[in-house]
Amino acid sequence: MKFAPTALALAVVTAIVAPQFAHANADAATQNLPAEAENDTAVASQSQQPIEKMVITSSRMAKPVSAIPNTVTVIDQETLQQQLAASRDLSTIIGNLAPGFSPSRQKMSNTGETLRGRAPLIMIDGVPQSNPLRSGGRSGQTIDPDMIERIEIIHGANALHGLGAQGGIINYITKKPDDSGHKLSLDVSAPTDLSHDSLSFGANYSFSGSSGALDMLGSVGYHSSGVYYDANGDVIGVDTTQGESMDSQSKDLFLKFGYDMDDSRLELMINHFRMNNNGNWMAVKGSVANDIPTSAVEQSQPWDAANNRVTTSSLVYKHNDIGGQQLEMQLFNQNFQAVYGGGCFASFYDPEFDSAPGLTTCSTTNKGENLYYEQSRNRSNKWGLKTSLLANDLLGFGVDLAYGLDLFSDTTEQDLVQTGVSWVPETRYDNIAPFAQLSFEPLPQLALSAGIRQEFATLKVDDYKTLWGAGNKQVAGGEPDFSQTLFNLGASYNLTPALRVYSSYSQGFGMADIGRLLRDGNSFPAENASVDGAINLEPVLTDNYELGIDYQGEYFTAKLAGFHSGSDMGARLELNQDGIYSVKREKSIIRGIEASLNAYVGDADTLGLNMALTEGRYDANQDGRTDTDLDGANIAPNRVNLYWEHEFSFEATSRIQLNYFMDREFHKADGSEYANFDGYYTVDASFTVPLYGGSLSVGLQNLLNEDYYTYYSQTMPNDTRNFKGMGRTVSLGYSLPF
Repeated sequence: MKFAPTALALAVVTAIVAPQFAHANADAATQNLPAEAENDTAVASQSQQPIEKMVITSSRMAKPVSAIPNTVTVIDQETLQQQLAASRDLSTIIGNLAPGFSPSRQKMSNTGETLRGRAPLIMIDGVPQSNPLRSGGRSGQTIDPDMIERIEIIHGANALHGLGAQGGIINYITKKPDDSGHKLSLDVSAPTDLSHDSLSFGANYSFSGSSGALDMLGSVGYHSSGVYYDANGDVIGVDTTQGESMDSQSKDLFLKFGYDMDDSRLELMINHFRMNNNGNWMAVKGSVANDIPTSAVEQSQPWDAANNRVTTSSLVYKHNDIGGQQLEMQLFNQNFQAVYGGGCFASFYDPEFDSAPGLTTCSTTNKGENLYYEQSRNRSNKWGLKTSLLANDLLGFGVDLAYGLDLFSDTTEQDLVQTGVSWVPETRYDNIAPFAQLSFEPLPQLALSAGIRQEFATLKVDDYKTLWGAGNKQVAGGEPDFSQTLFNLGASYNLTPALRVYSSYSQGFGMADIGRLLRDGNSFPAENASVDGAINLEPVLTDNYELGIDYQGEYFTAKLAGFHSGSDMGARLELNQDGIYSVKREKSIIRGIEASLNAYVGDADTLGLNMALTEGRYDANQDGRTDTDLDGANIAPNRVNLYWEHEFSFEATSRIQLNYFMDREFHKADGSEYANFDGYYTVDASFTVPLYGGSLSVGLQNLLNEDYYTYYSQTMPNDTRNFKGMGRTVSLGYSLPF
C-alpha cells in the first residue's frame, strides 16, 4: 500500500471539513457548555461528559492539549483499567489506543516495538527507562501497571526530555498520595480451555494517606504468569534468548512521599521492579517455510533464566513563586540490569574456553570447536538532574517562557554471564543540555511556540577487544564529543471553539545502539580500529513535520494528523543469521497518517475508531535516496481499531474492541518482495461492575480465538522465533478499597 501524505493534502482536507464542523459547532454552542470545555482532550479520551481541561505534564510547560502542536494520546485511569481487564501487557494497551505503536511481541523483550516507526523514549514520571547506549529491548518491563495513574504519549520526534525520543515520548505517570486509605486488588487469567499450567494470577495491596503537610503512598504487587497457548490449544514457543514473559514472576514495590510547604512541595518516588522467568521450558524449533510454529517443551533451561531488575527513583522539588517564576527540579536515578537467556551460539565461542571446566558443551563444529552454553547481561546506571523555570506572561506581553538545564550521565556495560568476558565495554555517556521554550498567544484563538535545545555530549570508552567470534579485534578507546542544536516550531489555531488546526516542526536527538556498534567488529573496518572518529557512532538526528486537525463537539470528536519523519543517518536494526541484531546507519524516511473518531450515541454509548497508516524506506545502496521498505523490526503495520463502550444504569461499564492489522508486502530497491505480513484481527471485551463495595472486572482477550502468527514473527522470519499469538484468554479481577 503506497501513499504520500503531504501538507497540501491535509490542507485540502481541512478546507473541506472546516465549514461543516463550524456549522455543527454552532448548534453545540447553544447547549451552554462550560467555558473550560475546550478541545483539550487526547486521542484516548472517550467520555460523553463535559470535558475537563487536560494538562500534559510531559510537555515541560504543563500545557493543555489544545496548546500543543502535536498528536497527543492520554490513557487515563478509567481507560487503563478497562484495558487491564483483558490484558496486563502495557505494549498491547498502548497499541490498542495509539495505533501508531507496534503490536506487542507478547514477550519479555520489546525489541522492534516502535512509535511512528522509530524508538520512543519510555519514562516513569519523567525518569528515562530506555537505555540509549545498549537498548536490549527491555525498557517496556520496568513497572507494574497497577502503579500507574495515566500514560501520556507525545507522538513524533522531539527533544523535550533529551536523549532518545526519536519516535516520541511514552511517560508513565505514577499514582499520587491521597486519603483513600487501603486497597486490595486480585486478578486471575487463563486460556478458556483451562490447561493446568496456564493459570496466571496476581495481587496488589496499596495504602495512601496524609498527616498534616506529609502524605504517603505505598504499593506492593506480585504477578505470576502461566504458560501461553495459541488458538489451537498448543503451547506457544518460548524466547529463551531475548526473554520470555510466560512462565514468569514479577514483583513491584512502590513508595511515594510528599511534603507540602509554603508555595512549594518536595516529593520522593521509588519503584523497584523484578521480573524473573522460571526457566522451566525450552523452545522447539519451528519452520517458517513449512508453516510450523515454534513450540516449547517442559524442560529446565541449562543456564540462568532471563530476568529484569530495575530500580527507579526521583526526588522532585517544586516552588510556585521564585521571583514570580515557577521552579521545578528533579534529581533522578535508574539502576537497570537485564539477564538474557542462553544458547549454543558460535558468536560467543572463544578458543580460550574450549572445554573449560564449569561450562556445558552443547555441540561441536566441523572445525572441531566445542561450543558451550553462554548468555549475556546488560547493566546500566543513569543519573540526571532536570532544572526548569517557568515565567508566565513575561513582561506583560502574554509570552510564557520555560528555560533550564538538563544534566544526564549513563554508564552501561554488557558482559557474558558464564565466562565473565566483556561483550560491550563499559561505556559512559555524559550530556549537558540548556534549553528554552517560548509560548505566545497573539490572538485568543492562536497559540505559537518555539524552542531551542543545545546538546553537549561526550562518549567515553576505554581500550577493548571484540569477542573472538566478532574478529577478536583490538579497538582503541576514546572520548568523541558531539554538539547539536535542536529546534522546534509550532502553531495551533482554533478556527472555532470546537475546531483546531495545528502544525509543527521538531527535531529529535539520540544515539544509535552504541553497544551493538562497539561489539561488532564490522563497525571498525580500518586496520587501526579506534572509537575516535568512528562515523557509525555519530548521533541520530530526526526531523519531524506534522500537520493536524482536531474537532471537539457535543456528538462526536475527530482527529486527523499527517507526519513526515526523516533522518540522514538513522539507526536500523538488522537481524543476523545467528538471531543477534546489528545496527545499520542509513538515511531513512517514515511518513504516515493517524486518525481517530469518537461518536456519542445517546447518553450511554460511545463508538470509536483509531487508525494509523505508515510507510517507511531506507537507503540500502548508500546513494542518498531511500529505496527499500523498512521491515517489521523498524515499522508498525497499518491498522484500524474499532470499539464500543456502554454505561449501564447500575454503574457498570462494558467495552468491546476490534484490532485489524492490514496485509503488507516489503520490497527491495529492485521491486522484489523480501517479506510479507498476512494480516489478522483480534477482538477483546471487558465488563466492570460494582460489587460489595469494590469493583469486579471480566475480560476476554482474543474473544473469537483468532489463529495467527505475531507481526514480529511474520516480518522477521526465523525458525527459532516463529511464534503464534495467544488464543482466547479470560481474566477476572476484583479490587476492594477499605
